[in-house]
Amino acid sequence: MPLKPRSLHLTAEHVSRIPVIEDPGQPVYPDTRPALDADYDAEVKRLIDTGPDGDFWIFAYGSLIWNPATEFDQQRIAIAGGWHRSFCLFDARYRGNPKQPGLMLCLDRGGSCRGVAYRIPSENIKANLDKLIRREMSMVPSAFPGRWIKVMTEQGPLTALTFTINRRNARYVGGLTLAERADRLAQPHGWKGSMAEYVLSTVAMLEELGIHDRNLWNIQKLVAERIEHHWPART
Repeated sequence: MPLKPRSLHLTAEHVSRIPVIEDPGQPVYPDTRPALDADYDAEVKRLIDTGPDGDFWIFAYGSLIWNPATEFDQQRIAIAGGWHRSFCLFDARYRGNPKQPGLMLCLDRGGSCRGVAYRIPSENIKANLDKLIRREMSMVPSAFPGRWIKVMTEQGPLTALTFTINRRNARYVGGLTLAERADRLAQPHGWKGSMAEYVLSTVAMLEELGIHDRNLWNIQKLVAERIEHHWPART
């Protein structure tokens, strides 16, 4: 039975206090380059060729939960064993900038993660996968390549596509405390918006789905406190 949503400490009003930063431009990450059409085509082919026969599922754990970016005809709450949701991906453009880089969510090894499995309609798999890969893979090699993992749902096990961090990539940021992660999430802003907005949207949707992630819940509270410290509300 889904758990009742709780009232978040972090709010849209908090997010509105963060100064807007215009597009800082494409950052240069070590040993990477912008992805080309040929890269996207090759990745789509790789994932289709290595995927399971039958239904095509995607396991969402972060922004894909509240902004799927693909068509889907079914969704299920799913658990990915051996992986946990973590702010561990260095970002200096999308929701961060070179002066104030932030952290995006990825799946990192260890623990377990409750998320959402989406089924892509069988007649539109290639087109939807191309759209998804173009959203998730802006640089090559990717810091969080797509891979097939086993997930469990109430209806039974599934093999689903998801995106996991490559710990050997220069953009991987591990070993931070929750407080240190909150420090990197409270202020950054990039061309797609702020890190705080990303945190708010993710935690709010998880709560709506009855998914209580303890670490993210504590982080959103810490982010709200830091925003209140840096930009006190006007009285």
